Amino acid sequence: MLMTNEVSDRHAVPVDEPADAEVPERAKRRVFSAQYKLRILAEYERRSPVMRSALLRREGLYTSSISEWRRQRDEGALHALGGTRGRPPAQPTEREVERLRQEVARLQAELGKAQRVIDVQRKLSALLEQLATGSAEPSSGEPT
Repeated sequence: MLMTNEVSDRHAVPVDEPADAEVPERAKRRVFSAQYKLRILAEYERRSPVMRSALLRREGLYTSSISEWRRQRDEGALHALGGTRGRPPAQPTEREVERLRQEVARLQAELGKAQRVIDVQRKLSALLEQLATGSAEPSSGEPT
């Protein structure tokens, strides 16, 4: 029988299902937005030193986070963090240039194929013409 931490008339209350004891394989890193950081900093600095620890406990933060966020704010880095992460969006002209480059590469590949086909057709035509003219002329060994 499992017991809980709840106290009911000084006796532990039985629990039907066990708590999920499985620990995640890897802890998930928390990511805070710039707006959240600025809001918490402002609230932290408004409070008295005694009430600051209550804010940190409520939010699940450490004083080192507050110190780092304060440094970032003073350097102006928090405003830069407000944007989206990852590769910056491309300009419309850059996207068009890239699309045109891909089209040029595709067309050059097609042109190379077409030139090879034309070359084969030219050689085949010359061969057929040579065969046609060669059979029309009497050979030197035949009587005329």
